[in-house]
Amino acid sequence: MAESVYDVVILGGGSGGYAAAFRAAELGLSVALVEKDKLGGTCLHRGCIPTKALLHAAEVADAARESEQFGVKATFEGIDMAGVNKYKDGTIGRLYKGLQGLAKAHKLTLVEGEGKLVARNTVEVNGERYTGKNVVLATGSYSRSLPGLEIGGRVITSEQALQLDHVPSSVIILGGGVIGVEFASAWKSFGAEVTIVEALPRLVPVEDEAASKALERAFRKRKIGFKTGVRFSGVTQDDSGVTVSLESGEQLQADYLLVAVGRGPVTAGLGYEEQGVKVERGFVITDERLRTGVEGLYAVGDIVPGLQLAHRGFAHGMFVAEEIAGLNPVPIVDSGIPRVTYCDPEIASVGLSQKQAEEAYGADQVEALEYNLAGNGKSQILGTQGFVKLIRRKDGPIVGFVAVGARMGEQVGEAQLIVNWEAFPDEVAQLVHAHPTQNESLGEAHLALAGKPLHSHA
Repeated sequence: MAESVYDVVILGGGSGGYAAAFRAAELGLSVALVEKDKLGGTCLHRGCIPTKALLHAAEVADAARESEQFGVKATFEGIDMAGVNKYKDGTIGRLYKGLQGLAKAHKLTLVEGEGKLVARNTVEVNGERYTGKNVVLATGSYSRSLPGLEIGGRVITSEQALQLDHVPSSVIILGGGVIGVEFASAWKSFGAEVTIVEALPRLVPVEDEAASKALERAFRKRKIGFKTGVRFSGVTQDDSGVTVSLESGEQLQADYLLVAVGRGPVTAGLGYEEQGVKVERGFVITDERLRTGVEGLYAVGDIVPGLQLAHRGFAHGMFVAEEIAGLNPVPIVDSGIPRVTYCDPEIASVGLSQKQAEEAYGADQVEALEYNLAGNGKSQILGTQGFVKLIRRKDGPIVGFVAVGARMGEQVGEAQLIVNWEAFPDEVAQLVHAHPTQNESLGEAHLALAGKPLHSHA
């Protein structure tokens, strides 16, 4: 059996894996990157990029429908799903080509095939062994289902939803988290009737409660149906559609059931536990430096418990490469990672929610303020509603940020600097924010929290 030796062998070429590979190569390490499918993983081919392409197409559809309120006479004739898919796939294709070029430029060994960890420092692919002084596990995640709920036919996950060649007339979405509300938003804009079923008491339940309430108000206005605090009990399907049963006894009918109950780690059958890696509920347990406890063996991205975000994977990958190279990088803290839900309206957040802050510091030691986008000129031009909410320690720094509104995801960049650099409201209030921009809403919120509001009431 052939065997090759590298400084780093990486199992998985998604966000975490290729980031680790590129950074390690930049640092002069020899790298083998193993990927069973296409470089870029779920994010590029079946996740972030294609879903956001659909959401942009949905935004264009809404702009055409609503053009007359801006004095523009346009007509909306319908959705050409073949054209939408061509645009989506073209975007993916260009990014994939660029990624392949980057892999080539970094002079790493790209190994195509399904790999398995067969020794503490060795990955086997198609009968060939690749040994690394260090091995990085980056095998990503898959679309979860519920026990007994089989995917197939008209019961689909996000992967099949992205390949539909038509707009469904109606869809039931099981799960009101990020994936569920993003598909609900896009499909509604495309003309489908949508109902979300969420077992927890509110939509986007991991976000600050104020964000959930704002999204629910917006979805009611858009006539996106949702049922919260109700549990799914079963589904039947035939050639014409699905019938979904809830534990309450209610039944719902639609063309499709989209199962959007989260993503699970891809770790089963890959030899991890046999080599001494600790695995709980499928996730690889690491310390803050992403070490598995087995010498020279690291894990990154969605298989590590915590936020399942592509940019967390990028950060993990770069961190591990620098750790292996002896640069002693600063550990990645999940609460400091920005989060964006790209439905209409968007939700952006970083740091702690108000509830989390109160649990951490005590309710009497936390102060929160909401700045309404009604006072923001650019938001009024765009015709969006929402708010910026700041959470601070009393007489201390900002520890949390959440915003709701069209395009507010673009504002999370400054927000993450404010939270991660532990800025005080008075410090941010000194900064001049361009007018008229939505970014100005962050400045206005900090002015208000600093006790000197300009375009809002004290």
